[in-house]
Amino acid sequence: MTAPDDERLARVALGAIAEPGKVSLLDAVTDLGAVTVRDRLLEDPVVGPRIAAIDGVREIELAARAGLRFVVPGDEEWPAGLADLAGAGAVQERGGTPLGLWVRGPLRLGDLDRSAAVVGSRTATTYGADLAREVAADVAGAGRVIVSGAAFGIDQAAHRGAIAAGSPTVAVLACGADRIYPDAHRDLIEHIAATGAVVSETVPGGAPMRVRFLSRNRLIAALTGGTVVVEAALRSGALNTANWAGRLNRHLMGVPGPVTSAASSGVHQLIRTGAATLVTSGAEVLEVLGAAGEHLLTRPRGRDRPRDALTERQRLVLDAVPVARGATSSSIARLVGLSPDRAHVTLLELEVRAMVECAEDGWRLASLAHD
Repeated sequence: MTAPDDERLARVALGAIAEPGKVSLLDAVTDLGAVTVRDRLLEDPVVGPRIAAIDGVREIELAARAGLRFVVPGDEEWPAGLADLAGAGAVQERGGTPLGLWVRGPLRLGDLDRSAAVVGSRTATTYGADLAREVAADVAGAGRVIVSGAAFGIDQAAHRGAIAAGSPTVAVLACGADRIYPDAHRDLIEHIAATGAVVSETVPGGAPMRVRFLSRNRLIAALTGGTVVVEAALRSGALNTANWAGRLNRHLMGVPGPVTSAASSGVHQLIRTGAATLVTSGAEVLEVLGAAGEHLLTRPRGRDRPRDALTERQRLVLDAVPVARGATSSSIARLVGLSPDRAHVTLLELEVRAMVECAEDGWRLASLAHD
């Protein structure tokens, strides 16, 4: 099934004169249809000439040359979940079911009914980026598409985790799907376009703007079955996506961070208020996303891990060793309440087990010590 040409062209025209997420326009289109709304606006002395000047056929042809297709309601690949936006109201004056989506890449949007969003801070910590990558890889490895925004920090880590698992991934952009933003992620976004999909509500060529990021966030939440927030401060934009997930009755999950970390304070608030389910692994995300009777999570069976063989003292010291930046044995000793000599001996014991390593800047976890 494909949407009628008149409806598609009307949506192209309306998208060219209105910002994404303009609730009044989108609600009118949902109620009356794009053709009726366009025809009424053609009578407006200000907006009418702008709409009349738009050649929808040419716009679609130009987009196709750039590898883009315009997907609208009624098309086979139109994601059913986007319909939920029609009754979800607005957040920061943005909302509504999009007029259409410009898509670059082979992945069909109808395949997103089993997808998961992974979002978070642009200024991610090493802890957050590592977890986002691991969670995304595990979820993607189970056959679910990872959706994110291709931004710095958690977004790019999530995309890379999915790619490492050999899975396609979807990037929802706040600029035209033919553009690259941020430019530092050119290779990443081009890879996503070649194997998955780059998606945008913004017309081709459209520049990234703050209001478009807010509009984009609702799409990430609506396209997916659930949203995982890995790191987000109290004022993080990722909380806007989380808000939309709640409004749309999608699963909302939060990965906790250190209680002293401001980077995770927004996630902790979501968990504390009951808005988000606490998850710590891809397996737990899959359990939350799983339908009733679908046993996606293998319950812990006491698998032998390297740390299971440690003494209480060794575990205490291991937990005090930083992941990235090194720490001196004396600082670790103070942290765990051991004498410097005792702490140093314990670190040497852990080094023999390949769980920590001594670098130029001090002791830190070895690359395989995270079990």
